[in-house]
Amino acid sequence: MASAAVRDELLCSICLSTYTDPVMLRCGHNFCRVCIHRVLDAQDESGVYSCPECREESPERPALMRCLALHNIMENFLITPPTQAEIVIFCTYCVDSPVPAAKSCLHCEASLCDKHLRAHSKAAEHVLSEPSANLENRKCSVHKKILEYYYTEDSACICVYCSAGEHRGHRVEMPDEASEKKKLRDVLQKLTTKREETEERVQSLEKRRKKAQEKATGEAERVTALCRDIRKRLDNLEKKVESLSLSALIKKLEIKTDELSSKMRHIEELCNMTDPLTVLREPDTGHLCDLEEKGGDVDTGGHDRGGEDTGKTLHDVDGLDVVVISDTLHTLCDLIRGIRRGMYMEGPADILLDVNTAGNTIHISDDLKSITRAVQMQNRPETAERFQIYQVMGSRRFSSGRHYWDVEISRSESWRVGMCYPSIERRGGKSDIGYNNKSWCLWRYKNQYTVVHDSKEIQLPDEISSDRVRICLDFEAGQLSFYELCDPIRHLYTFTATFTNTLHAALRVGLGSIKI
Repeated sequence: MASAAVRDELLCSICLSTYTDPVMLRCGHNFCRVCIHRVLDAQDESGVYSCPECREESPERPALMRCLALHNIMENFLITPPTQAEIVIFCTYCVDSPVPAAKSCLHCEASLCDKHLRAHSKAAEHVLSEPSANLENRKCSVHKKILEYYYTEDSACICVYCSAGEHRGHRVEMPDEASEKKKLRDVLQKLTTKREETEERVQSLEKRRKKAQEKATGEAERVTALCRDIRKRLDNLEKKVESLSLSALIKKLEIKTDELSSKMRHIEELCNMTDPLTVLREPDTGHLCDLEEKGGDVDTGGHDRGGEDTGKTLHDVDGLDVVVISDTLHTLCDLIRGIRRGMYMEGPADILLDVNTAGNTIHISDDLKSITRAVQMQNRPETAERFQIYQVMGSRRFSSGRHYWDVEISRSESWRVGMCYPSIERRGGKSDIGYNNKSWCLWRYKNQYTVVHDSKEIQLPDEISSDRVRICLDFEAGQLSFYELCDPIRHLYTFTATFTNTLHAALRVGLGSIKI
């Protein structure tokens, strides 16, 4: 068996493993063929080759010479010697026809098969053992006698002459008995060591549990105190909010909304009148704006009709987020206006997608309601009205009135929805909806929601959790609004513009699919 020093000499300095197909450089150093090839390949770009061991350089890629001597050593070194169980011991007396031995006689120094074992002398001096290829190991190296005893203090096997000589009077045991005791001692030692390790681990866990309990007790007390403080703050806040009479303010806002809606309907009736004389007979319409000019009667920052300074009350509340309350009131007002606007809005617009405008990189469903990013290019004819990107327009035109349409976005994480003029570019960067002055859109990309018009981006502060988005168009008012269809409906953003041309729905998909 090779020593540690010899093993070190048989290691490749590149992979640090025993040589595989060893080769030699001109300088005399050896490496695995695969390892040195990899090093030389990496040196090809520099044009200078060097030995990984001694750094001897060469302007040309060195030739590799197979090291036959080292190769033969490796072949012999890698042969695994047979185990004791694999060695077959044959009977000493069966010379002509070898038969595997069943036992070995230490006295006769012979291996015996079953046949010769029966005929063998069974006197006490003929000690039988398991078959062994080297019976000398079972005899005393000094007296050449059978090792019959085991000296416990020195842990050595001795013969009868040793027990009568230098080991005279020493405590000895029979080898079989000593062997069994040694096995038990080894097992006991292992169990003892394992028990000690287990006890140490138990003690360590006990310390950790004690620390964890102490920490948990401290945290529980801290959390309990924090909860009591929060409860106290909530009670105080509830009392302060009640003192603000928010219900009264909301009621006043609803009254103001009703009055504004009534006056807006009256103005619309005047606008729709075709007889100028009838219009002229109407009283001056300047009074219709009086409510806005006198809006302090319901403004959260002014005086209410009862003379109470609600603005002062709001700002005098210690620790109350006045901005949150103000935003809540404005949001409520927006919701009321949205609901009232919906009452006078036509039903959902029946929009079908125009295949003639669809880019060849998207697939359109048979019902002309949904688009999907195409796996393969579609073979649609190239025309002037067809987009060159993942985009399509709706076939319906909108030139007046109030309309809305919904889009299901649950199956896509990258999309744009909005409206555009029919004169929008169909090629180049200006053809993207939102990135020109002829289109408006709501855009999702990487969990960010943005509204875009004329390349101006406004990032929305909140994410959209619902699977549906509503697009509302008020053509005459010049408003294009986006809503999230959650409960309640949440207003996202409203574009204000003067529409100078008919509008079409526009959709763009990056990944997945979206559906009208």
